[in-house]
Amino acid sequence: MRKLSHIAPDWWDYTTLENSIISDASKLSERDLRQLSRPGFKIVFYDTIEDFYLAEALEYINAWRQATPDNPVGICGPVGPTEQLPLVARLVNELGLVLDDAHFWGMDEWYDPVTKKEVPVRNPLSFERADRELCFSRISKKLIMPDGNLHFPKGNVTRYVKSWNAGVRCAVMQGGQGDVKHWAFNDPVKRIGKYKNAPPSPAEYRKLGTRIVELHPITLAQNARTSGGGNITMVPKMAITVGPVETWKAEKVSIWQAGTHDSPLGQRLTALMISKRIADSAVPMSLLADHPNVQFNYLRSALGTCAVEMH
Repeated sequence: MRKLSHIAPDWWDYTTLENSIISDASKLSERDLRQLSRPGFKIVFYDTIEDFYLAEALEYINAWRQATPDNPVGICGPVGPTEQLPLVARLVNELGLVLDDAHFWGMDEWYDPVTKKEVPVRNPLSFERADRELCFSRISKKLIMPDGNLHFPKGNVTRYVKSWNAGVRCAVMQGGQGDVKHWAFNDPVKRIGKYKNAPPSPAEYRKLGTRIVELHPITLAQNARTSGGGNITMVPKMAITVGPVETWKAEKVSIWQAGTHDSPLGQRLTALMISKRIADSAVPMSLLADHPNVQFNYLRSALGTCAVEMH
């Protein structure tokens, strides 16, 4: 029987791994991380924050430039990070890039179990609101894609799921990495029922599509820290998330690590697990070990250290 979580005993998470894996990850230097690249898994470092977010924004541009009437192309993007979004709008406007055949999928959204719907766009935490205000509302009306080409997760996921099967090619799915080692809101599951003694197998977890999920306590704390000034009482406990099923429809998965959303240990741990093909659903990001084209992008100055430092 695997050990209990160090922080949330009713859940699975990375603290239930063997101590040796965590210890090995904590010892990785920048040079060690670089050497974790392998066919299907690439690690890239950026020297400045400007270069980092410009490169992230350019993934939108490079995807959308491929779109034609008979070959619509889209990108699936996160809220967290968000700094790339205004840059995307500015690049579209400066390049005069007409987006008639381009698409965008939002990765996730908060869910209200009382109304059984996604939170309204007027909610200050709404991810759709952030995408629209920081990016799409800033693109010239002559260039912006039709609103029907914007696909945001809703409480009724049917329409969103259909958009992934409608003949639009997803060139890249971007993401950040949360403290619980998720992409989107693909959190570890609760330690109940058939998952009492072991988390879902990687193959079982990969069968999950877009769905409504209950969020791990670590995720609630992280979103309070990054988006709500630490007020965890304002963070919804449930969300709608794109799933592994949709993720494996993306030609490339690109994860952006600027040191804001995960720790020095976390930034190392998932890279090690993906490189060594150690897939474990208690560390959802590690399941990308089986995706054919994954890239981890690091801001060098934010890699930090796992050494003990008293503050």
